[in-house]
Amino acid sequence: MTHLFQELKNTIKVFGLLLFSMATSFCSYAQEENLEDLDSLIDELFFNNQQFLDELIESDFPFNFLYTSVSYNSNTFFSGRNSGADQFNIIPQVSYYHSSGFNASISGIFYQNFDPNWDFTSVSLGYFKTLGKNKNFLYNIGYTKVFYTDDFDDFTNSLDLSLGIRNKKRTIGTTVSASYLFGADESYQIVSNSYLNFTLKRTPNFALRLRPNVNFIIAKQSIAVKKVVFIDQQVVVEIVNFNIIDLLNTQLSFPLSLSTKSWDFEFGYNFNFPNSVLKESSIPASSFFSFSIGYLFDLNK
Repeated sequence: MTHLFQELKNTIKVFGLLLFSMATSFCSYAQEENLEDLDSLIDELFFNNQQFLDELIESDFPFNFLYTSVSYNSNTFFSGRNSGADQFNIIPQVSYYHSSGFNASISGIFYQNFDPNWDFTSVSLGYFKTLGKNKNFLYNIGYTKVFYTDDFDDFTNSLDLSLGIRNKKRTIGTTVSASYLFGADESYQIVSNSYLNFTLKRTPNFALRLRPNVNFIIAKQSIAVKKVVFIDQQVVVEIVNFNIIDLLNTQLSFPLSLSTKSWDFEFGYNFNFPNSVLKESSIPASSFFSFSIGYLFDLNK
C-alpha cells in the first residue's frame, strides 16, 4: 500500500498545485485539470532569512562561522494550502558563512503525520555579495540538491538567484528570488519579500527586533486539461497541455527576534491568503505560529 505522503503527492499531481488535500470540488466540473506540483519546494527549500544572520553577513567585518538552528511551525501549509491534516513540522539546519561570500547549508524537514516523517534532505551552495557605497544592493547565487526519502524525482535540483535592495538605515527592504527547479520535470518560481525592520531595544550584547514582512509566491504551472469531443460520432477524450504563471499565495508574517552574541530566538505569527487558480474552489485564509532557536559558532576564535 502506498504510504500516506506518496498518496498525497499523487493527489497533488492529479488535482492541484501544492495542494495536500483531495480537492474534491474539482470533480464537479466537466473538465479535469492536472496541475504538476512543485512538491512543496516553494515553501521549504528556502527556509528562514534570519535577522541575526543578515546583520553579520552584511557587516564590514570579516567573518567565518557555523550557524545551527531548529525551527518549529505549528501547522503545515504548502503555498497557503492545507496539508490534508493538522500537523506541525520541524526544520533543523546547519549553515556555513564566510566573508568571501561563500555559504553552504544542509537542512531537512520532519512532518508530524506523514509517512515517512522525514521528507527530504537538501544541500545548498551559494555566493553572497553586497554592492554600492552603502551596501544598499545585494545578491545571492546558489544551487540546491534535494534527496527525497521516497522515490519522488520530479524536482531534485534548483538554481537560485536573489536580488535585494534596502535603504541606508536598513529599516525597509525588498528581495526578489527566482528559482529554476528541475529533475524528471522542470518548473520555476518567483518569491518576493518586502519587510520593515524595527529595533525595539539594542545594547552591545543584546538586540530585540520586530520585522513584519509580506511574501508573494508566483510559480509556473503545467496544465493538462481533458476535453470531451465527438469524432465520427464517437465520444473521444483529448488532453490539451499548456502552461500558466499565477500567484499562489500571499503571506504576512510578524516575527519578533531576540539576539545575543551567540544565541538567536525568534517567535512569529503568520497569515496565509492563498489565491485560487483555475477552477480551484475558494481557499480560506489560514494562520500558524512559528518558533526558532539558533546558535552561532565563531570559527575565527
